[in-house]
Amino acid sequence: MTRTELLCVSQTDDLVLRDGDANDAAAIAAIYNQAVRAGGSTMDSAEKSEEDMRAVIRGLHEREVVLILERGGEVLGWGLVKRYSDRLGYRVACETSVYLHFAHRRKGYGSTLKKALFERCRHFGYHHIVAKVFADNQASIGYNRKLGFEVVGVQKEVGFANGRWHDVVIMQLILDDVPPYRPELG
Repeated sequence: MTRTELLCVSQTDDLVLRDGDANDAAAIAAIYNQAVRAGGSTMDSAEKSEEDMRAVIRGLHEREVVLILERGGEVLGWGLVKRYSDRLGYRVACETSVYLHFAHRRKGYGSTLKKALFERCRHFGYHHIVAKVFADNQASIGYNRKLGFEVVGVQKEVGFANGRWHDVVIMQLILDDVPPYRPELG
């Protein structure tokens, strides 16, 4: 693939899917902060600034990416592929997250983003994708199940946010079409 192909630019129904960069930090922070304020989808309890998100984007590993979904210049949501661990044995595993502006939920945009993340996972050589979901967030668990994830466990009281303990459901998706480890993955 060429660098242009890797940008994952596609247009459908006026939707544009592309790699995010530091210029997207304000929109990414605004969407993420909706989730922080609402609770139930992130362990963060403090909002993130534009500069915080710029630092996240700049700090991405070569096998990590932020994807942006926009329409008419408006960012509808964003997704992230990040390494599961920096330990060498986990080089075939990653974690994905999707955050949508609340006004654009339940319109299929989350699935569009997640499927694009899967393609990027394949390109990066990830075989195992993890999703971590609050145990009481049945909508997110159902969304991930529809995309092929299965529940493999529950971490009891693994997080404390907004004044209470939270259990987290661990979900996984195995990409059977990703070949075994390749030396160039490090």
